[in-house]
Amino acid sequence: MTWTEILAPIKNTEYFTTLWEKVKEEYQTTKCFPPKDQIFRAIELTPFDEVKVVIIGQDPYHNDNQANGLCFSVSDKVKAPPSLKNIFKELEDDLGIKKTS
Repeated sequence: MTWTEILAPIKNTEYFTTLWEKVKEEYQTTKCFPPKDQIFRAIELTPFDEVKVVIIGQDPYHNDNQANGLCFSVSDKVKAPPSLKNIFKELEDDLGIKKTS
């Protein structure tokens, strides 16, 4: 199945349309991250049948150019925020996985 097929049943529900209107309103009236065109970046880049894990973060990025539509991800040109540094530290401490980029 594709994301389009999976999301189709909810796309026209009152819940989803109300939520989407609120998101659009926030983007029109408030500075929001990630950029609007990157809200669904994760599902654009990852076919549904290849999803192994879903990570939902509670520590949003607050500065320009940090949020890119992928949880705990920044571009190579952006300094890693504290929450991302903590993830890399735990990977190394717990599993011996060193940061490579």
